[in-house]
Amino acid sequence: MHVWAERYDRRSEDVFALQDDIALSSVGAIAPSLRRAEINRVSRKRPDSLDAYDLVLRAQPDVDSGMPDQVTRALVLLERAIALEPDYALAHGNAAMCHHCLFLRAGLQDVNREASIRHARSAIAHGQDDALALTLAGFSLGMDGHDRSAAFAALDAALAISPSSALTYILGSVMLGWGGDADRAIEWSERGMRLSPFDSWAFAAFDAEALGHFHRGRFEEACRAAHRSVQANPRHSITYVQLTAALAKLGRLQEARAAATRVLELHPTFRYSRQFQGVNCAPDLATSLGGALRAAGLPE
Repeated sequence: MHVWAERYDRRSEDVFALQDDIALSSVGAIAPSLRRAEINRVSRKRPDSLDAYDLVLRAQPDVDSGMPDQVTRALVLLERAIALEPDYALAHGNAAMCHHCLFLRAGLQDVNREASIRHARSAIAHGQDDALALTLAGFSLGMDGHDRSAAFAALDAALAISPSSALTYILGSVMLGWGGDADRAIEWSERGMRLSPFDSWAFAAFDAEALGHFHRGRFEEACRAAHRSVQANPRHSITYVQLTAALAKLGRLQEARAAATRVLELHPTFRYSRQFQGVNCAPDLATSLGGALRAAGLPE
């Protein structure tokens, strides 16, 4: 099957830079396809014959969905994997991501936040050579533990192992976006999407891009990025939050209210002040976003 192709146009004296570009691009593009092929292989195995690696692969699509009902299902498989191999870093990293999703989208319960941080620390302790485990763990530490220094230390370690790790840049862009570092959020988002244009986490990259443009007052660009995020994952409530805010700032209040209605359909308990506190949103960004969401009718 055709997995990846690209054309490069460089001057002959840039041959070493060209080698680096090809290595990064090819690995970044091919790795997600290999992972999908492995997931398809595991789906054909009998449930009673699955080992820890197989269990993690079978859980992966549900983890990547970012949907509370699906990550709850994934946790059953991940807990089986951890029971088989207690030091399995990738199982812990994925479990941390599941509890992160449940924390933010299923009531902001401390039990989920604490589980996210606990699994993240286990992933780091046992996954010093695993870029994906370090990435997932770093994201949980930054988003749920509000420790962005530790988070980016884990992400830097992941990139030292695998410079072509698109997910590292994508999840890093989300933390940068909520942290108010708008320019780096956009830069990391775009780099992640260049490495893996059809990534299952594309919605998060576009969401971070929307946050960055919103924070810089570029509301048309924020609206376009938010629309792309919604298109990539139309069942993820937070993507509609950025869309609601951008539309409100553009004065398109009827559309903003429609997007706000969709937020509450997908996430009935959504309250933007609690959500901002949960992700440790930068204060000036929270003020600007909150005003726009209030104008669109979302509850504080």
